[in-house]
Amino acid sequence: MKLFTLFADVPVLTTASMIDLVIFIGFIIAVVTIGIGMSRGSKGSESYFLAGRGLGWWLIGFSLIAANISTEQFVGMSGSAANYVGLAIASYEWMAAVTLIIVGFVFLPQFLKAGIYTIPEFLEKRYNRFSRTFMSLIMMITFVTVNTTAVIYSGAKVYSTFFDNQTYFGIPFDIVTFSWLIGILAATYVFFGGLKACAWADLLQGSALILGGVIVLVFAMNALGNADTKTIDDAVQTVTIQSGTVISETDVAKIKESSSGSERFGVLNAHKLRMNLPWHDTVLPITALMLGLWIPNLYYWGLNQYIMQRTLGSRSLAEGQKGIVFAAFMKLVVPFIVVFPGLIAFNLFSSDMRESAFTKENNGVVLETFESVKNNPNSQRKVFPFDSDFAKIEPNKATEIVLYNAAAAQIKIDISAHNLLEQNKLIIAEITRKNATLPKEDRIAAEKQLMGYDYDAAFPLLMSKLVPAGGFRGFMLAAMLGAVISSLASMLNAASTIFTMDLYKEYLHHKASDKTLVFVGRFCVLFFTITSCLIAPMLNRPELGGVFHFIQEFQGFISPGILAVFLFGFASKRAPAICGPTALISSPIIYALLKFFLLPDLAFLDRMAITFISVLIVLTVFRITMPRSTPYEPVSKTTIEIKTSRGALICGLIVLVLAAILYLYFWDFDTPMFNGFLDSFSTLFTT
Repeated sequence: MKLFTLFADVPVLTTASMIDLVIFIGFIIAVVTIGIGMSRGSKGSESYFLAGRGLGWWLIGFSLIAANISTEQFVGMSGSAANYVGLAIASYEWMAAVTLIIVGFVFLPQFLKAGIYTIPEFLEKRYNRFSRTFMSLIMMITFVTVNTTAVIYSGAKVYSTFFDNQTYFGIPFDIVTFSWLIGILAATYVFFGGLKACAWADLLQGSALILGGVIVLVFAMNALGNADTKTIDDAVQTVTIQSGTVISETDVAKIKESSSGSERFGVLNAHKLRMNLPWHDTVLPITALMLGLWIPNLYYWGLNQYIMQRTLGSRSLAEGQKGIVFAAFMKLVVPFIVVFPGLIAFNLFSSDMRESAFTKENNGVVLETFESVKNNPNSQRKVFPFDSDFAKIEPNKATEIVLYNAAAAQIKIDISAHNLLEQNKLIIAEITRKNATLPKEDRIAAEKQLMGYDYDAAFPLLMSKLVPAGGFRGFMLAAMLGAVISSLASMLNAASTIFTMDLYKEYLHHKASDKTLVFVGRFCVLFFTITSCLIAPMLNRPELGGVFHFIQEFQGFISPGILAVFLFGFASKRAPAICGPTALISSPIIYALLKFFLLPDLAFLDRMAITFISVLIVLTVFRITMPRSTPYEPVSKTTIEIKTSRGALICGLIVLVLAAILYLYFWDFDTPMFNGFLDSFSTLFTT
């Protein structure tokens, strides 16, 4: 599917398309030029890695947002909103606002007082050298092989699809080409300017992201207000198909007569404008809001090097806190410019999403595989999951798949005993349990899930169908590319800082000069960029269709232990050194046991919560049985002012109040959240 249409009849450019192209190229040139230009004159390792500890609050705030938001938010979060999850997905943003306030007034004072370059460095001061080295290796490897490759791939995928993977001027505009283009653009200003270049480039890119999101929301809301009667009828029918919600005839008549986009939006999406989902939901259950979601949030915003590096480079604690509070306020705004457009996209373009789902690239490949193996007794080594939308849209095919899966698993079923989706889930769960005890060659593999709608097409559809050419589209395309570049640049800078300061300086050249450290850092930027650009196109292989699910869940293996060991270190001055390595090593082991053996069907956020609590219990045992002989007292090694900003504290409290108001306003008090929870819990332990 062509996501965007910038060209009229390729290769002839219209006047409007030429304006878009000029704006697009001009924006990218401006980002690189400003990034390099504003960092000129910076010398020394502190200047290169931490911007000379001279960043102001406004640079920090915009840089935090730009480093955080990428195509995953625009595509993935809008897609989740278009799906049944709806506004509940906004918890990733609104809880992040609350998390940032905690980070600014609990985490940041500890880190700045210690005068550290990297987050792992704090573990050596609090526990031991092994803890620092182990965390450094984990974070560096994750940045290079997981985070940067995912960002490069997602950006390259959007733009290669935009150009239909065609060849222009003898150059193939495919994923490989765009992977290298994105990598080179990001590496260019990071190589020369380090963190300061990232911060100044992010100022432009962060502003463009917010403005671009507002532009899309305005066009989307206007299109919904101007939608004709047939479009409204289709939207009403789709609401019933997707969720089972029936909109009253009175409300339907009301929105048909109305030309208000906001009024139509409220009626068509009333069932999705809630922040809480039942405990058994697999995406964002109410239990995750209570604990599970706090773990990745606190880890990401408080202990993630590529995010925290901005605040470590602040000119004072007060400036860092002001920047964090500013970013927290912007996080409250993000759902309105990312989630709301996703909801509108499904109202207007659900038929396009359905068509996209059944293309060759999506359901087509899986359905062809199903047809080729269903009558072949020698090929009974695959099962086929599908979502609820597919079951509703293609009930006959779903029934056929359920019967095949049952035969492949050698399970007797009564097709009328459950709905098709639940029946298929039970079969696949049984297969998962059997696979745990089978040798590798006898295991049954699950194909990529069949879907009724391609929800990830939500934001691209808004771009292609609603944002006009002649300037707006070029700006939006540039802003989205800027989002990719800023996130990638931040990760490259963080990875090079960790290798240089935590590994090279500590183990290879302890007395290295500032000039040598900067040289090593720049070399790392180039090496990591080349590595990531080589790996990124591999994510496009069909057999790796589940790689992004793994990337999303990957943090579950490491973040509970990292968060536990930091919080425990903050709270207990007598926690012994053994707590450091114990938490870092036990976390992935516990999470793996839960994921692959004990609770494979549990939402990954709930698995993270169980892992986090388990690690804390282990650390508490060590604290009780072998406490430090003397309490830990941090030694200040910083030259910047460590004084909390009263103004930032007041504004932070305002952000917390606004977040609470948003949750209360969009909370569904009528739907029970824990129906069947105790029965399921007791059944689990009885089994």
